[in-house]
Amino acid sequence: MSEPTVVAEGLTKIYGEGDTATTALDDVSFSISPGEFVVLLGPSGSGKTTLLNQIGALEGATSGSLVVNGSEIAGMSDKERTEYRRSTVGFVFQFYNLVPTLTAHENVALIAEITGDEPDARSEVMLDSVGLSDRAEYFPGQMSGGQQQRVAIARGIVKDPPLLLCDEPTGALDLETGRSILELLKSTTQGTDRTVFLVTHNSTIAEMADRVIRLRDGKVVGDAVNPNPALPVELRW
Repeated sequence: MSEPTVVAEGLTKIYGEGDTATTALDDVSFSISPGEFVVLLGPSGSGKTTLLNQIGALEGATSGSLVVNGSEIAGMSDKERTEYRRSTVGFVFQFYNLVPTLTAHENVALIAEITGDEPDARSEVMLDSVGLSDRAEYFPGQMSGGQQQRVAIARGIVKDPPLLLCDEPTGALDLETGRSILELLKSTTQGTDRTVFLVTHNSTIAEMADRVIRLRDGKVVGDAVNPNPALPVELRW
């Protein structure tokens, strides 16, 4: 039996103090297995992005425990957090975050160079895997939003991370392009132990997940396995 990729126990995050204190996460607990495609679902302000930032070691918790790939996040030094983000986690954001002065190949190679050998060859393989081998020398401004998001996914998985964190990755895309991106993200878990953790406010996207964790007001209000995950016939953005 494989060890869980992510285990949160009593995870709490409070911003501010006294009368101005805001609880973004309130006693959140769950466990995620390797290879799961997990959707974190909730309305704006429910704590989704805060939880994603915790798992990505971008900020610390107020209390509770968070273990990712066998490592307790809370006890890490700044250097250990940097190494954790380099080796364990890939990120895909809503607005791509590509370097505009670099080509698609260079954007992917930028991450490949700091995470292993043969960065150019690995970057070529990743761009081909997302269907963009013919756009390798294009700059972000020469590509559509969907193509840019595919480059961002290639960049996120080029280091072969066990965990891919996706923050509203289809939020800036049209319907059909969004469908293709979701299909691509789903495919990154096939035949691997890679876990994809996707944050969204869109309930129809949850239909394709292996697992759906629902947040509201910083609390987990639902955690269910989907017995028949599939991309919905009709997505509503």
